[in-house]
Amino acid sequence: MPGLSPMDPDLTPVVLYEDNHVIVVVKPAEVLVQGDASGQPTLMDAVKLWLAKKYHKPGNVFLGLVQRLDRPVAGVMVFARTSKAASRLSEQIRSRTIEKIYHALVEGDVAPESQRLVHWLSEADGFVTAHDAPAPDRKEARLGLRVLRRDRTATLVEIDLETGRKHQIRVQLARAGHPVVGDSRYGARLPWPKPGIALVAHRLRFRHPTQDRELAFELPAALDPLKP
Repeated sequence: MPGLSPMDPDLTPVVLYEDNHVIVVVKPAEVLVQGDASGQPTLMDAVKLWLAKKYHKPGNVFLGLVQRLDRPVAGVMVFARTSKAASRLSEQIRSRTIEKIYHALVEGDVAPESQRLVHWLSEADGFVTAHDAPAPDRKEARLGLRVLRRDRTATLVEIDLETGRKHQIRVQLARAGHPVVGDSRYGARLPWPKPGIALVAHRLRFRHPTQDRELAFELPAALDPLKP
């Protein structure tokens, strides 16, 4: 992916849109969104540095984290540039008015062509499990999917994410018998020859936090690892 590499200590973000309140960027697979114990470079730090250089800001740049993507997942992300924008975008996420569309290449032949998956997720030691019935320690997870293309051993699907649970898409698809290609953590057997797994945040649509208009962004075809 041009401009960003998880091995590059000075990541240069691919910026799709930026104004005084929000910035929309492309997250590459295997790049952390925010810091962890590994101390590896993060997308948040890269975006802060980009903003600091562009606007000649000497101090710490505010950047609000309002959504997350798993480390092995690539795709479109929005960050807030002001506390007001962070609050309003977070409220859109809580009220589920933000549209998040994902594409995934999954193992097997998915049928029917269009379906809705509902499970209840539990977590232990960082591993998420999807169950078919609710329980006090489980969170409901819902998504819709439709088939885009069938290959010999895999199916490309589009996913409309209704809830935003940890590892939700990965574990729900695995529970349905169609793990994401390359996602060995959740049972995939087919390898993925590119960084990360065959799952991308393809489209993001939300209301501008301070203006009366909608913004929508798609992962550019040239940066989409699922494109043939």
